[in-house]
Amino acid sequence: MASQEIEALSQALARLPGLGPRSARRAVLHLMKRRQTALEPLLAALQSVAQRLSTCSLCGNVDTSDPCSICTDVRRDDKMLCVVEEVADLWALDRSRLFPGRYHVLGGRLSALEGVRPEDLTIDRLVGRVSKGGIDEVVLAMNATLEGQTTAHYLVERLEGFPIRLSQLAHGLPVGGELDYLDEGTLAQALRARRPIA
Repeated sequence: MASQEIEALSQALARLPGLGPRSARRAVLHLMKRRQTALEPLLAALQSVAQRLSTCSLCGNVDTSDPCSICTDVRRDDKMLCVVEEVADLWALDRSRLFPGRYHVLGGRLSALEGVRPEDLTIDRLVGRVSKGGIDEVVLAMNATLEGQTTAHYLVERLEGFPIRLSQLAHGLPVGGELDYLDEGTLAQALRARRPIA
């Protein structure tokens, strides 16, 4: 039996995505065996991020600065904007290093079953960004789920009056798939083969 503190650590790790109780216990044992090389650096990194973590007021990314490192990157193309559902989707697309523009995180997707309405997402902020001008193309990078495609159709309706090119990731992403779980090759193909919506 482990102490209450060690058991509490195991339970906290078990709540993370992809880790169950057994995997969490193995992770705790690994950290305990390698206290100086694994546990203490992990603790320092967690404390640093916890103290500095913020949500970007421009795009909705999570970073240790506001605006985030993507929004302050002068090498980015201000005329291209990629709209994603969640921060994990932004990170997945940006890992491919193929999209040179800026991002906008909606904070979810429309879902009647879950009660997620347009006003629950950052859609009005997206429309505001586009209405200021300077954006030539908006890429809708919604997940290939029913809710993701419903969200994309709603965004097309909200953005169709602006002088921009609307495109979406190419089909071929697995139906029901989520961007965060796809490999860079699949994401690269989807970005290269994006097509206009209207």
